[in-house]
Amino acid sequence: MTSVPDQNSEVDVKELNLTIDLCLRIGEMLLANGAGAADVTATMGAVAHHLGLRHTDIDVTFTQVSMGYQYDAAMPSLVMIRQVKQRDIDYEDLTQVDHLVRDLLAGRLDLYLARNRMATIVSVGHNRPRWAVTVATGVMCASVALFLGGGWMVVAIAFAAAASIDRVQLFLGRRRLPTFYLQVAGGVVATLFAVGAAASDLDVDPSLVVTANIIMLLAGIGFMGALQDALSGFYVTAGARIIEALLATAGIIAGVSGGLTLGELLGVDVGQLEPGASGWQDIGVLSVGAALCAAAFAYSAYSPKRILLPIAVVAGGAAAIFRVIDDAGLGRTWAAATAAFAIGLVAYAVAGRVRVPPLVVVVSAIVPLLPGLSIYRGLSLMAEGGPAISQGLLAMVTAASVAIALASGVILGEYVAQPVKREARKLEQRLAGPRLVGVFRARSKR
Repeated sequence: MTSVPDQNSEVDVKELNLTIDLCLRIGEMLLANGAGAADVTATMGAVAHHLGLRHTDIDVTFTQVSMGYQYDAAMPSLVMIRQVKQRDIDYEDLTQVDHLVRDLLAGRLDLYLARNRMATIVSVGHNRPRWAVTVATGVMCASVALFLGGGWMVVAIAFAAAASIDRVQLFLGRRRLPTFYLQVAGGVVATLFAVGAAASDLDVDPSLVVTANIIMLLAGIGFMGALQDALSGFYVTAGARIIEALLATAGIIAGVSGGLTLGELLGVDVGQLEPGASGWQDIGVLSVGAALCAAAFAYSAYSPKRILLPIAVVAGGAAAIFRVIDDAGLGRTWAAATAAFAIGLVAYAVAGRVRVPPLVVVVSAIVPLLPGLSIYRGLSLMAEGGPAISQGLLAMVTAASVAIALASGVILGEYVAQPVKREARKLEQRLAGPRLVGVFRARSKR
């Protein structure tokens, strides 16, 4: 197997550059598809160590990954940087990269075969048609509308709105508009569906219609990912993720406001909207809706089909746990933490059985519990000014506490679950923490 020589031997600069480039490409793919900075750093370090590079300097930020290596004490360090230009959650690519890393560290691939396989992953498209992703997005929002207390009309409107928003954002995204403007456009489309429902005198709650329609736009995943990075010690990346989440939510608020203004110009009065208004169905409907929502999200993110049913089961069970603890009077924060702990506890075993990264199970199963509505409600109330500011601050504090509970609960669940495996009897390093992507222990070449 090809590897880069140690510092004490003659250095092959060509292989050194190819090795660092492979590590950067792996790190870029992981970071672009939602992996935490700790997992990206640990995976790049494991690959570099296996291929003969000792004591590499790896830096991960929100927009780039870099790796430095000093192959000769008398020479300057070799530093290479790769920009992360595109961020699309693609769990098919993430799974394939995870398999590549595992095969490389197990000795089934050498440097050149790994590079060829990485190039194939990047260049080959999906075998899942894009219209199927649009349908899955509609199913996700329709299922959320169901467990938030909406009737069949609200569910139907949520499906149509989500499908329309997906197509509009796809059209604008191909023209390279920034994410903020995509969020504004999505908010406008979501509100226009509520305006249309009000104009047709349908017996629906406009607030619930808007809430159901904007579910797919909410930035709960980014907010929780930021807190996971912060808990792992990557504060710069965490700060950037928080800013992105807040900016995306601000785009929704601007879009909803614009949609309401258009409704007024058309002479349609939708009444007083309560941002993020929702109700909860009984525990059975909540579990079924959460299961459908998680599975639909996983499908829309190109997750392998073999993981959809396990994700639905895990998400439905976590939603039931959340509801039982919340109804017991322990509060949303403890309910979210316990449900997230359960997800983290089972995700490692489930993911290992179906051969996908635990991140795919964790993120998909936790989607129904994300505090995106609270973030939206808090920012929109704060934008109103006056007495609403205090309510907005309270909603933001609630969102932050729930997000911290979800992030810490998942991490704790992974810490408990991973040492049970034979492969995970010894933690690799403190910064790596519980591994949601990549192998848990680097195997050195023998």
